[in-house]
Amino acid sequence: MGGKGQLQIESKLSSVLDKISSKDLVGAELQESKLIYNVVGFLPASDYVDHPLLLSSLGYLLGQKGLNTCVVDLKVFAPNLYHALDAKPCKRGDGLIKVLKSDKVDFREEIQSTKYDRLYLLSPSPHDLLEEYFDFEFEHLERVIETLKSMFDIVLLDIPNIPALEFCLGAMKYCHVGFFTVAERIEASSNIVRMLDFAASVGISTAKFTSIIAMNTMDIKFDYKIYKEFGLNLVAALPFVKAACADVLEGRMYIRDNPLVNRYFNKEIRRLADLLASQ
Repeated sequence: MGGKGQLQIESKLSSVLDKISSKDLVGAELQESKLIYNVVGFLPASDYVDHPLLLSSLGYLLGQKGLNTCVVDLKVFAPNLYHALDAKPCKRGDGLIKVLKSDKVDFREEIQSTKYDRLYLLSPSPHDLLEEYFDFEFEHLERVIETLKSMFDIVLLDIPNIPALEFCLGAMKYCHVGFFTVAERIEASSNIVRMLDFAASVGISTAKFTSIIAMNTMDIKFDYKIYKEFGLNLVAALPFVKAACADVLEGRMYIRDNPLVNRYFNKEIRRLADLLASQ
């Protein structure tokens, strides 16, 4: 990215964030968002789902709709959204961990701009030590999410499926609406039920996690009706697209940069973006 382009992006980010300072936000009344449910969580319920592809695509489409969007990578032990968004990885100690550690940190210095309009990223550093994340509690994550949701029109949380980790249950607790992502795997439904049971046992409302996004579907015989039996709704089914996986690996935005976007993938991801933008 050229220096001029970077300056333009930084200027846009500054214009968005100038309306509020994280330092001023602490203890202050939060701004009213245009969306009722502007903190959205995505939690994998099986292997073979592709969150970098999903969240980068949704973030891009929401930005194209005029919504200032922040994608938050809560996979603190294995962050990867920065790569999908073609952003530089944070230096050790910067980014997510810095705003978690102190309420005096200016969020504007830790949120990364991307090369896409109105799309920003808050990520841990891949160089952070694993043990540095063991001491955080719900209140740390709550403060960060509360700040972000007042700064941006919509916040997308990439939640790790590690039930014992505060970044998993805490994100489930503080998001407004959540989606389980699944592949065509027999264990997916039972994994969802177990996770919801556990969350409910510690007092977290699970009513907001009733929607399913199927990913990397391969047109095989799979009984999706089982989700209905558990009161879950399949809201989108994204087919496996080899070119999309390849583009994510190269840090390209498949739905923007590929001249031959799979029409089923395109239809489903845009429908999902429309759903989030109309809440």
